[in-house]
Order: sequence, then structure tokens, then C-alpha cells
Amino acid sequence: MFLAALVAVSAAPAHQQPPAVLILATGGTIASSGDYYHDRGDGTTAITVDQLVKSVPGLDKVAALTAEQFSNVGSSAIGPTQWLALSHRISVVFRERPDLAGVVVTHGTDTMEETAYFLDLTVGDERPVVITGSMRPADAIGADGPANLFNAVRAAAAPTSRGRGAMVLMNDRLFAAREVTKTNTTRVETFQAPEHGPLAITDHDAIVFNRPRPSTRHTFDISNVRELPRVDIIYAYGGADSVLVDAAVAAGAKGIVVAGVGDGKATPAQSRALRRAMEKGVVAVITSRTGSGRVNGAGQTMIPAADLNAQKARVLLMLALTRTTEAAEVRKVFAAYTLSDQ
Repeated sequence: MFLAALVAVSAAPAHQQPPAVLILATGGTIASSGDYYHDRGDGTTAITVDQLVKSVPGLDKVAALTAEQFSNVGSSAIGPTQWLALSHRISVVFRERPDLAGVVVTHGTDTMEETAYFLDLTVGDERPVVITGSMRPADAIGADGPANLFNAVRAAAAPTSRGRGAMVLMNDRLFAAREVTKTNTTRVETFQAPEHGPLAITDHDAIVFNRPRPSTRHTFDISNVRELPRVDIIYAYGGADSVLVDAAVAAGAKGIVVAGVGDGKATPAQSRALRRAMEKGVVAVITSRTGSGRVNGAGQTMIPAADLNAQKARVLLMLALTRTTEAAEVRKVFAAYTLSDQ
């Protein structure tokens, strides 16, 4: 019965106005051509959002499109300042345009999962935000950008996408922002959701969701937030000492996320440094460097991040610290945001 409701969404009937979708372009591989692989000897060319839209036949049949060039940079240049601006822009657009079915954000893949999770946690509207990009530049043989953009617009326009927060569309698969991560440097199937799988498959005639909408969504109100607190990630490895932890504290970190070994452990020297940091009011969160699996709170003085990877835990910690700097209260935030059914 649930899947039966997922009708074809490739195009609106001829007599019906297609749903309205806004594309916000930030740059990345999907907007690159030329000497992308450094094998031609000339420069790399950035493609505008208008050029990008024109390169995808049939988009106008899927949705009534508007497009904005938010930025045109690689995603390694996108961080907290841009996250705030992008989230604020999407919230304003949703407020000003009740006609919009959803928003598509084109983005580089290197930090796509972090931007997606930030938007998931800060855009409170029921309408979907779908983040997409490509692993191959626009002029490469087998470029994946056009298909990804086409399917992202389909997903943003689909009524069945409402209430699911921000999602990532890559390689015919739609992933929850909370769960997705990049797992390979170059392959088109790099985006995966370990132990969760995709939310949906984008077939040519339908978007088939594998699970129902979450019953609740938790978001942060950042309407008055202009700067996010500093949070650093510290990697645990055999023999790691206290230097990086102490340096993060000296640099003004309000929070530290540890990518721990195994099921969430720091080395003895790191643990001593982290205790000193926590005594100074720095909030510490523990994750695992393994790439999947939960870190629980048993025996932990640090706050467990459950199954969030280190980069996702950093995003959540930054936002939690905009509410409170008390470790006990931050622990409650992590419990609410990592143990719910979103």
C-alpha cells in the first residue's frame, strides 16, 4: 500500500503545471570542465547554474525551475560560514515562496555530507532539500552530473519527499543526510549509508522509497546565529600524544570530537589531555574512525555520538553549543538527535 502511492514523477501531465523547484548552485565537480584531471595543460572552467540547467534535457517537464548562483567553488572551500548563509537563504525562500515544492542544492562531493547534515538540522520546513553533485566533470566521458541533477529535481518535486528533511541524491540513490557518507575518492557509487542503505531508488518512472517518513524531526533555530563555535576533530591512532588536543584548546575550541579507535577509544595520552580540556569547559564527543557502527555511553566520560561519523558529530556539536555550553545538556541533545527515528 505504501509503495503503491509512489506514482510516476518523471513529468507532470500536459494539462498540469509542473511543481516549482529552486536550484541553488554552489559549485563543485558538477560545475567544472577543462583541465579537471590536470592532464590537459589548460585551466579548469567553472560552469554557471544556467549552463548546468541547459545541459539537462527534459528538466522543464519535471519542474518549473528557477535557479540562483549561490557560489561557484569547490566544496573544500565550504564550511560553517557558508552553511549558515545557505541555510538562511533556503529558509527565506521557503517562507517567501509557498509555491515551491522543494529546493535542490548542487555541491561538490568532498564536504557534501556535512552541508547536507547541517541543512537537515537547521531547515525546519516540511519541503525537501535535495543535495546533489557529480564525481566526473561536465565534459568527461560518462559525466554523471546531468543524471544526478535530473533525479534530484524529480526528488525535490515529489510529494513523497516531504517531511524527510535534507537528502543526498547520487547515482540513482536518495540518502538521508544523517546517514550518508562518501566512501571512495573517485567512483560514482561513492556515496553510501553504512548499515542503513538508501532511502529510495530513483527509477526511470518512479521514486521508490524504502521506508516511511520519520514520525518526528528535530531542528535547530539558527535565525539569530551569525557564527558557529569552533569545534575541532582529533584522530586517534596508535601512540597518539596530547599535542593536538592541547593545540585545539589553545586555539579556542569550544568542543572537540575524537575519531576514536575501535568502538570509541582515545589513547591514554589523549584521554588525559581531554580530561584537562573538559575541566576547562570544553565539550568532548567520542566517535569511531571505523566508518560504521555505534559508540555507546558505557564507561564514557565523553559524550557518545552513536553512529554519527566524526564530521557529522562535529556539525551536531557546533549546533548544540549554540544552545548550551553545559556538557550535561549537550549530552541530552546528542541523545535526542542520535537515538530518534529520523
